[in-house]
Amino acid sequence: MDDSPASYIHMVQHLIEKCLIFHMNKEECMAALSKHANIKPVITSTVWNELEKENPEFFKAYSPRRGNEDRTMSDAETGEELEKILSKISS
Repeated sequence: MDDSPASYIHMVQHLIEKCLIFHMNKEECMAALSKHANIKPVITSTVWNELEKENPEFFKAYSPRRGNEDRTMSDAETGEELEKILSKISS
């Protein structure tokens, strides 16, 4: 993986997108990436905020839909999925 700041931001963006697939809100995503990917919450928050600015319609639609999910992933499942993603990115 390229060690440039742009590459790092792109990786964080990719991980946030996975958090969205797992139906996480911003705080859950920040906690998961901090715990499982060693990404500082301020970085996740900043990238999330930029994604919200670039895609306001998506985030407006995403918020209400999130509450209707029957099941969210457990912390262990989230960690396993994020570790798989990180290993793919780094190889």
